[in-house]
Amino acid sequence: MHCERMAGYGFDRLLYGFTRFRTAHSLGDPNDFVILTNHDPSYSDVFIEEGHYSHGPMVKWALDNNGACSWRILGEMAEKGLLTTKERRVMEFNLSKGVKAGYSISFRSVSTRAKGAIALTARAGLTQRDVDLVWDQHGDDIQLINNIVHLKILSLPYTPPNRTLTRRQREALQWVGDGKTTQDIAQIMGLTQATIEKHLRLARDALNVETTAQAVLKAAFQNQMFVLEA
Repeated sequence: MHCERMAGYGFDRLLYGFTRFRTAHSLGDPNDFVILTNHDPSYSDVFIEEGHYSHGPMVKWALDNNGACSWRILGEMAEKGLLTTKERRVMEFNLSKGVKAGYSISFRSVSTRAKGAIALTARAGLTQRDVDLVWDQHGDDIQLINNIVHLKILSLPYTPPNRTLTRRQREALQWVGDGKTTQDIAQIMGLTQATIEKHLRLARDALNVETTAQAVLKAAFQNQMFVLEA
């Protein structure tokens, strides 16, 4: 529905990304990213899987800012010689794939470690001037709709491939999250402490973390804990 609505404004290709594990020098483990796109795989596979995103000028902008930004600034940066060699290569790749005009929206977060953004690419035939005129008229509505979609995406369960917790692993983590010890959990679940420790170890492995505290945090972020069974 969102893709259709954005296409009505002239943006027929969308690329949404979100991370909860950003640091000063990294966006975190790419395996933990939430990526949604309707771009052709010939574009998205290269841009994402080959790491072009890490050198994308608008990705850099999104990390340092909140709100919406016209891709007009790319031309201005190029004219002033402000782009690095890697950033120019990303721009050249984008142009070769018809990613020429559009807007980026960076979503505000209360956490310094979390960042989400979406790139709205204009359909073929539209210039950046055309896009800016559309934004002048409908920008507030477009930004509001995208913020609502961003919040909705964050509320959905997200389980990366091969990282789904079993019911027992999830239940054990939930009790840890409530402050219970392994001895408490064993009594509550009617199992031995050794079995509880096994469930917690397998949960850590499934979530690719080192400590149980990290597992609780990550499972909570992914909405794998305290959720209703289907």
